Amino acid sequence: MTKDKASSGLPATIALGSNLGDREATLRAAVGELADTGGIVVDSVSSLYETDALKPDGVDLSAPAYLNAVMTVHTTLDPHALLRVLNSIEEAHDRVRAERWGDRTIDLDIITFAGLQQHDETLTLPHPRAYERAFVLAPWHEIEPNAELPGRGPIATLLAATYESPRLYSRWSR
Repeated sequence: MTKDKASSGLPATIALGSNLGDREATLRAAVGELADTGGIVVDSVSSLYETDALKPDGVDLSAPAYLNAVMTVHTTLDPHALLRVLNSIEEAHDRVRAERWGDRTIDLDIITFAGLQQHDETLTLPHPRAYERAFVLAPWHEIEPNAELPGRGPIATLLAATYESPRLYSRWSR
């Protein structure tokens, strides 16, 4: 990415996860689809990390494990337009929303958007649970070790306070 492209948009951090189907292929396809979307420039993508499934009642070892990654982008889209793009990519990959924190082919979440702190019926920024999730913080820390989560502080400090330990699955082939 060139500096000119980066300066034409606002920074955002996006988390990716999948625990159904060909997890790696789905996540790689989603990154490619985002890179091909007008108004979005991909800055960096973390390695893939594998974690146990997290359900509302805690870790579920009987559910398929997740692959997770984090990417940073610059975008000329507003936060809600970016969310619509993410939702359309989820739909294209057969995302089903049958249960809260249920198994899924893909999950794409905006973690941060230009330091905004906001909440409405469709979007909360920053992501309300990112601060406590190592499967977001570890890959994010890999690509932006000095990043801060608005309202929560440095992600390195937040990562150190988590109890999870994501396992490196594979490096992103560039």
